[in-house]
Amino acid sequence: MNLYEVVPDPPDDVHERWRNREAPDGDFIVYSDGSLSVMSLVRLRAHDARHDPRSEDWHWSQTLRATAWRAGDWLDVDGTMASSSHAGYRALAGESASHGSIGWVALTLDDEQRTLQWLAVACSSNPFAEVTLDEATVTATSTLGRVWAFPRDAPHLVAITADPDYPWPRTVGER
Repeated sequence: MNLYEVVPDPPDDVHERWRNREAPDGDFIVYSDGSLSVMSLVRLRAHDARHDPRSEDWHWSQTLRATAWRAGDWLDVDGTMASSSHAGYRALAGESASHGSIGWVALTLDDEQRTLQWLAVACSSNPFAEVTLDEATVTATSTLGRVWAFPRDAPHLVAITADPDYPWPRTVGER
């Protein structure tokens, strides 16, 4: 197939895929209007604390925003581990059966169809086991000890911090 013949996935296809609990395979945020953010995870660690995972500074940044796109592969996002509702919306979080390191977070309307507002899929986050929702933020906690705070209206501006309650492994010299 010629690249010029590729037809993008329309917004209706995004909603149908969500109803089937499918998402594009990769680090993406899919929006209800059919657009997509390509995301990139960067993990930085201080040179003097390279064996301490608590010292990592994580950034999941948008590298591209596409209004027309076509997914090469789709993965299942049907493993829901957490749910939270607030003011007519619902946040859902979980894991993909495709691989144990893939986590996902979604904001939907709290209607019968769970109409998608946006869906974030992160390939190296690990599953999201907890989620909360308030007027401004969807906050999801991964099983890897990271708290991801997604602004509801701009999820690509997510902030990632270390979970202070996570049972971090001891490092050399700690008791």
